[in-house]
Amino acid sequence: MRPSSPSGRRAKPALKLIAGGVLAVALVSGCGSGGDDDGGKSGGSSGGAQAKTLGKVAMPKVGKETNTMGTWVTDTNFVKGEVNEIVGYSLDGATSKWKIPLDGQICWASPHMTEEGLTAVLFRDGAGEDALCTQVGLVDLKKGKLVWQKEGSDTEGNAGVQFDQVTLGGGTVAAGGTSGGGAWSLDGTPLWKPEYLADCDDNGYAGGDDKIVAIRGCDSEDSSTQRLEVQTVNPRTRAVTSSYPLDEKVEYAHVISTAPLVVAVDTGDSDAGTGTTDILTIDDSGKRGKLLSTIDVLAKGYQPNCPATSVEGCTEIALDKASSTLYLSSEVDVDHGGPGDRITGLNLKTGKETGRTKMAESRSLTPVQTEKDGSLIAYLGSMYSEAGGVVRIDPTSFAMETLQKHPDDMKDAESGMDVYGDCTMIYKGKRLYIGDSRASRPTSGDGGTRPLAVVFGTA
Repeated sequence: MRPSSPSGRRAKPALKLIAGGVLAVALVSGCGSGGDDDGGKSGGSSGGAQAKTLGKVAMPKVGKETNTMGTWVTDTNFVKGEVNEIVGYSLDGATSKWKIPLDGQICWASPHMTEEGLTAVLFRDGAGEDALCTQVGLVDLKKGKLVWQKEGSDTEGNAGVQFDQVTLGGGTVAAGGTSGGGAWSLDGTPLWKPEYLADCDDNGYAGGDDKIVAIRGCDSEDSSTQRLEVQTVNPRTRAVTSSYPLDEKVEYAHVISTAPLVVAVDTGDSDAGTGTTDILTIDDSGKRGKLLSTIDVLAKGYQPNCPATSVEGCTEIALDKASSTLYLSSEVDVDHGGPGDRITGLNLKTGKETGRTKMAESRSLTPVQTEKDGSLIAYLGSMYSEAGGVVRIDPTSFAMETLQKHPDDMKDAESGMDVYGDCTMIYKGKRLYIGDSRASRPTSGDGGTRPLAVVFGTA
């Protein structure tokens, strides 16, 4: 989450997968958004149902910031990663149903989930200060069960390999990081291991649907930098089916989508918080990948939120696969009629703009996900005088329709999550689920009102 000004505006067996409980035509989105504009102003259309605060998860009392990554919605549960555990709640978020204790803090949680409710998490091997991110687990989010827990070992048999992140795709759980990558089938069978003392390592993987995409890093001659390559691999064997070498100037790469293959890259001069200078669409149907389009994020002022070094985890982005349209938010400069946000649609095959919303004046406007009909669901952030809400954006006219307005007594809490949180949003069943990926001590800025998670809805 990027910092904000006092007004709340930010200154600067293969199984079909679903993301956060929504069919994987969409990406889950982080709180907030982030400019040039034509000067048009709109806070969304009038109307919209008055939503209630259906449930809240209190911010845990922690001595220092603690990772609580993981927000999922199944047909029966709202599930949240918390401090050293995963907790399942009723769909309204009001009642705790079950808990899965973990050995230590969550290091990474995959947003992908199979139709059976399986997902993958990475967590520490203990609760102490010296605990490491070595434990990979397969979680059943419907039953509230840790199906299995594995520890990686390299090709020389050294156990306790550290990983940075984990994903799920094509019936495979894959974990990667600076020590290389390893993978397991859904029944826990090892598929491949990190290579011992290798010049090239799998920095991380992206999952979704029936695919696994690896970001492969190979040391340069002086070992001071890595040359990165995007590889589509067989989820069972890791055999490379398609590869695309990235420009040597690229320092980090983040996979936004595996199908179509969309990659955000950072050449080292991205705007603070975005982690991205360019977004590439790659055709991986052949052995050698082919670049289809490039979107210059830096020049256009788009502000996705991609974690600096992680392969997955980009938020504040939504993708409609049927129309190959990517939705990005940008912050409108005061000199162009702001402050405020707008959302722009971009065709991934051409890189050209398909349309843009008018400005949401003095508040954030964040892509959350796309619906089956191609419309975009977005979060309209709170402001001093009004709480936030959910809007639907027409993919052709880019007109905004308000779906729900949140209760005004939650506007400070919403603002705190928007500004100080690192959130995931999921809209399902006429409810907006917001989950923070970090637990932290209260600050004077959030007034101690910020929950770890909240559910807004009309029923």
